[in-house]
Amino acid sequence: MLGLDKLRNNAGARHRKMRIGCGNGSGKGGTSGRGHKGQYARSGHKHKPGFEGGQMRLLRRIPKRGFNNKVHKTVFNLVQIGQLERFEADTEVTPRMLREAGLVRTHGAGSDAAVKILGNGELSRKLSVQAHAFSRAAEQKITAAGGACTVIK
Repeated sequence: MLGLDKLRNNAGARHRKMRIGCGNGSGKGGTSGRGHKGQYARSGHKHKPGFEGGQMRLLRRIPKRGFNNKVHKTVFNLVQIGQLERFEADTEVTPRMLREAGLVRTHGAGSDAAVKILGNGELSRKLSVQAHAFSRAAEQKITAAGGACTVIK
């Protein structure tokens, strides 16, 4: 019977790490795999990101068009209105409560982003929702259920 103690990698699946700079017995003796002299043999040499040996870099070869506003772009954590059903009726739902409920990122990229409520799903409870933005459909569904939408600046 095959057990966890019998598992092995396929032959050639794992290769031992090359021990660079460990003498002639390592297979990379003498120049440690850097070749003879030249800029790449020296310590402290670093390739710039995207460097292509003097050829025009891909980033500079491709055409660039239009206007890119990434610096001032507003990034939203999106929450669907159907996900708000987990809160009790007559609750004031804040971005902090959404983070604690796991509906909004708590760490990583976008964790400090604004919260936007989208209108996907149904809401049957009266909730007072605070968020940085609401879609038109979400706002209509919250008010139709008797709740209120408050936009945070």
